Amino acid sequence: MIVVHHLNNSRSQRILWLLEELGLDYEIKKYQRDPKTMLAPPELKAVHPLGKSPVITDDGLVVAESGAIVEYLTGRYGNGRLVPAAGTPERLRYTYFLHFAEGSAMSPLLMKLVFDKVENSRMPFFAKPIARSIARKVKDSFVLPNIRSQLDFLESELGKSTWFAGEEFSAADIQMSFALEAAAARGGLGSQYPKLSAFLQRIHARPAYARALERGGKYDYA
Repeated sequence: MIVVHHLNNSRSQRILWLLEELGLDYEIKKYQRDPKTMLAPPELKAVHPLGKSPVITDDGLVVAESGAIVEYLTGRYGNGRLVPAAGTPERLRYTYFLHFAEGSAMSPLLMKLVFDKVENSRMPFFAKPIARSIARKVKDSFVLPNIRSQLDFLESELGKSTWFAGEEFSAADIQMSFALEAAAARGGLGSQYPKLSAFLQRIHARPAYARALERGGKYDYA
């Protein structure tokens, strides 16, 4: 039996969604973030040494990292579903966006999250102006321009096809979902990006997405 070690408000939500799209049976073991640090609890280290989510167990195997989990599940249980045929242009785009989601898209969003926290954290009064000035400068000169550049690129890519890999929905769209949901929540993805906004509306309307939310529990990015 596939077990998803599911952390609230995390990338593991899209693994639940993938499993629902594939129609697979699975169990969920839920973990809650520390309310102060927002980090995963130490119990996850009993599953994988890094103590992060998503991670799944299946027949004695432990598989971590979103992209690796997507490839494992589609390869072992997909029977060709949600993955374009090998050797096609769609397959190349699929592979690209499967890795772009974590390799490129999340980095500036995570940096923005960190520097937002620096800017708004409690600290000695004499340190506040310096810390906030540094945080704002890094965001304005590097982080925000990178986020805008990526959103512009992705908006353009969805002008080429309905979904990221082509005209058919694929696991690459599931993998891209978290970065775009995070961008909508805190990265400036709004009405100025109509194709990306429409993408989010389409995925949120999928029955499998709704079923994953029911099973996974509260998810602030939906």
